[in-house]
Amino acid sequence: MNRPELARMTKIEVVVTGDDVAAVEGVFTSAGARGYTVLSGVSGLGHGGFHQGSLHFNDRDTLRMVIAVVTDERSEAVVGALRSLFEDRPGVFFVTDTYVSRPEYFS
Repeated sequence: MNRPELARMTKIEVVVTGDDVAAVEGVFTSAGARGYTVLSGVSGLGHGGFHQGSLHFNDRDTLRMVIAVVTDERSEAVVGALRSLFEDRPGVFFVTDTYVSRPEYFS
């Protein structure tokens, strides 16, 4: 894709339990991400069955999605840290190329 008016970056989306959000935020921060977005009440169907997005008793019992956009150079550190993080806890992450209009916000 040729988009000369936009800057190429990497978007990383992570789905975790509420208990693991702080660990994912730490990964993003340690890798130099300038910010991230946390979405609560994520629901969907996966290999473990359907996960409901509504709050049950507290915000730790639901799934959350943490999204960050980083430079391609920083993405390698994030991916490596997330792979290590998920060796012993549930969660998934997705890595995609993306294009942004204001690269100074992300680098």
